[in-house]
Amino acid sequence: MQIPKQAQLLRIFIGENDRDNGRPLYESIVLRAREMQIAGATVIRGAMGFGHSSRLHTTKILRLSEDLPLVIEIVDSEDKINAFLPVLDAIMTSGLITLEKVQVVQYGTNGK
Repeated sequence: MQIPKQAQLLRIFIGENDRDNGRPLYESIVLRAREMQIAGATVIRGAMGFGHSSRLHTTKILRLSEDLPLVIEIVDSEDKINAFLPVLDAIMTSGLITLEKVQVVQYGTNGK
């Protein structure tokens, strides 16, 4: 699989407790991206954050790391990312989605 040098980064901000039909939302997003043959996806767990509600989510409070912020990053061509957006619209009820243009320097191994 190849990614064009000029690609898009889709960044999705959600909470650990967000669900899609009982399954963690981040898992649903990554599995759907894989089904659609998106080049790759990474889930990053944050130590602290807040969103629309301004409620602080942090590992420092005694709630034992409950509902920490998650960021899912997906990079692929603009066409593939645009085709994936309706999937997100169908399964997300809250969160933040951003897009930005990126330059792909390397994808996969370089044959060495």
